[in-house]
Amino acid sequence: MTEPALRRQAARQIIKAHGYSERRACQLIELNRRTLRRIPLPDRDEPLRRRLRELAEERRRFGCPRLYLLRRREGLVVNHKRVERLYREEALSLRLRPKRKRQSHLRVVQPAPTGPNEQWAMDFVSDSLDNGRRMKVLTIVDLWDRRCPRLEADSSIPGDGVVRVLEQLRQRGECPKHLRSDNGPEFTGKALDQWATMAGVRLEFIRPGRPMENGHVECFNGKFREECLNAHAFRSLAEARDSIEA
Repeated sequence: MTEPALRRQAARQIIKAHGYSERRACQLIELNRRTLRRIPLPDRDEPLRRRLRELAEERRRFGCPRLYLLRRREGLVVNHKRVERLYREEALSLRLRPKRKRQSHLRVVQPAPTGPNEQWAMDFVSDSLDNGRRMKVLTIVDLWDRRCPRLEADSSIPGDGVVRVLEQLRQRGECPKHLRSDNGPEFTGKALDQWATMAGVRLEFIRPGRPMENGHVECFNGKFREECLNAHAFRSLAEARDSIEA
């Protein structure tokens, strides 16, 4: 017990519980009597503490660095060490799962895009409503700037549904040159193949059982599940769409 506030609290408890004098109580816990009588100043970090708690409640999977960036975007420029100290004092640290040791392997470096709308990646994320009804979300990520052009949620999204979403994006002027996905039936069917031929889009399929070859969208899906799907309980598909869009 080294903090003055805790020592003052302990001294007052000793005086109240055992009837000791102020001098005797301070001697027991090695506290200066002036420190006991000192009136603490208001906490100048209280507004920052309160805002950090609010942001941590809104973004439950955001750690200290990302909360610090949010505060800078709001116009508050403070030292990151100060934010880290308050983050620890408020016990906002995330409980991280231990990483499993994996066998080292050669990494295949994918060609990087050189501009927007050059390479897109897409995948599905599954979830369920409160009534147990299954829900699928089509996620699309631009590999140039990690932008998400569209999140489409529905009870079922076949190949025609994927084509419908991509065609809507193309009609508003957003269409990739390369489209990467896994080998799911929605992506390998005739509907998407015919649309890609018509739109001049080259389809790229990763090897079966190699999700790391589509790592950007897998990373996005993980954050999307933690920060949105796992943080909300959806009573209906319409409510899920509103929350996902927000």
